[in-house]
Formats: sequence, structure tokens, C-alpha cells
Amino acid sequence: MSITVIKPGLQSSFQDRGRIGYQHLGVPVNGAMDERAHRLASLLVGNPATRATLEITLVGPVLRFDAPACFALAGADLGATLNGDPVPMMRPQVARAGDLLAFTPRAEAGRGLRAYLAVHGGYAIEPVMGSESTYLRGGFGGLHGRALAKGDVVGLRRPLRGADGGLDALESTMRQLRLYLPATLVGAPRDALRVLPGAHWDLFDAASRERFVQAEFRVGHASDRMGYRLAGPGIHQTRAIQMLSEAACFGSVQVPADGQPIVLMADRQTTGGYSKIAQVISVDLPLLAQCAPGQGVRFTLATLEQAQRLDQARERAYAGLETALACLRESLASLTAQ
Repeated sequence: MSITVIKPGLQSSFQDRGRIGYQHLGVPVNGAMDERAHRLASLLVGNPATRATLEITLVGPVLRFDAPACFALAGADLGATLNGDPVPMMRPQVARAGDLLAFTPRAEAGRGLRAYLAVHGGYAIEPVMGSESTYLRGGFGGLHGRALAKGDVVGLRRPLRGADGGLDALESTMRQLRLYLPATLVGAPRDALRVLPGAHWDLFDAASRERFVQAEFRVGHASDRMGYRLAGPGIHQTRAIQMLSEAACFGSVQVPADGQPIVLMADRQTTGGYSKIAQVISVDLPLLAQCAPGQGVRFTLATLEQAQRLDQARERAYAGLETALACLRESLASLTAQ
């Protein structure tokens, strides 16, 4: 009742919505870089977002299903195949015992960086501090605190049971699903990521503020799950001041002394002392998470009211999708091992 890792891929780790409530102890939140894709994949297999998905980065693994399972992929299209046949994105699928899920590397610009693999019932992972997320730098959470390795065996909490007829009926139910995915869940590309003025916006000179929302920056090659280092025109304060460290947030844009912005990401530190010029709004963070090193990004100012309306619309879309998938959850419940 498990999945066996034949090849691990570039960096594949288990992530959920994050390790909430421990930053005051110095424990980072972690969690999925693209929470939208994580939640979408989870919903498509009937899971809550608190169950981990497998976050797959750029080069995917080769996985063997050792038991029947329902799975779904969301996020970047990394060329997934099941036994050599293409796997559609953002649709629930059935895998039978012995099936091989693989990924075909493709060099397509703008296709995204991260895909998320969810399985019905979730992976048999022990939570650490209430989360199944992997903290790679700290070496805990997920599967032994690390990325997948060749030969790993990952248990399934609720593999499917029954004869082929039952699985065929489930596949038929899946084919008949008519799912409407609004743009807020699909993640359509934007010319510029929307940001709110940061806590220290007024500390930067007028020319720097203008450059920040007009110039193009490049995602640096030193970027990772902790932070995206951006290369572009210098951003500078009107004067140097001593800053006290403050709590760090996903999407905060810090500016160190060299004037090159850093966007804090999922594995960000718990506190930071650099000035914060802006905050990427929550609905646009998934777009940034899918940007690869060398890719250009731009920013544009939004208002708090706009950000709140967009967030509310996204939550309504998730709720609508969950309602639309009720029949699938019923079918899965009838085939789930007890």
C-alpha cells in the first residue's frame, strides 16, 4: 500500500499549508511555494489542504504505484506520463498497482517550475509540529526531513480497494466530471505582480519607488525556497537607519544594502532586519513561485481593498469547486480501504 521512488527527480519534497504557530520559537512556516496549486490538487482528490502534496521542482521523479490510488497534478506542466501516456493536468486520475508515473523534461519558456502531486487520503507521513511539510534546511518534517531519494517507499493512508470493475467505474465518473476552473484558480500569467506598499515604503527615495514599479527585475540563480533574489536597478533609502528585526512574511520584499530586492518565500527566516519596500499580494504569490531563475518579473501597485476582494473571490472559487466535486468524493469513499 505504497509508492516506490524509482528516480527522485531534481528536488521533490512533501509540503502542505505550512507549520503555523511556531515562528516565535524560530521555526519557519515552510509549506507549498505555490499554495494555489497545492490546494487545487488536494481538492481534486478529496483531501483537505492540511494533507501534504509532493512538490516537484523542474525535473520530476519516476514513481511506481504499488497499490491502486486516485491522484491529481496541478501547477506547472512538467510533462507527466502514466505508463507512457500523457497525464492531463488538473484532473483526477486513477493509477493501478504497478503503474509508473514519470515526467518528461521540456525546455519551454514560461511553463512554470513546480508541480504538485496529490493522492486521495494523503501520504503516510508523521506530522511534526502539526504539519507534514518538509523543512529542508532544518532536516525535519515530510519524509525524514529531506527530498525524495531513490528507493524510498512512501505509504498511502487510504489506497483504493476493489476489483478492476470498481476502478473502471471510478474512471468513468471522473471522465464525466464537468469542472469549471476560474482564472483565480488556474493562475493565468500577468504582466506584473501586484504589490502593496511595504511597512518602509516611505523610507525609499522617490526615484527608487518609481523604478521598483516600472523596471523589470530578473530572478537570480541564487534564489531558492527561502527567498527570491532579484537583479535589476538599484533601490535605495533616502538615508541609512538602524532597523529592529521584525517578523518575516511570505511575499515581503526586503531591500539589503546592495539595493537588490529579495522576496521572502515559503522557507523564509522567522525574523528580518532589512527594510521592506513592498508586499506581494497573496493571490499573486503562486505566480512568483512558478518563476524560474533568469525569468523577468515586474511589479505594480494595488490597494488593500483590491487585494482583499481578490482573496475573497479566490476563496469562493475553492468553495464552489469543493461543492462540484461532492460526487467524486462519494465514489472515492466507496472504494477506500478501511
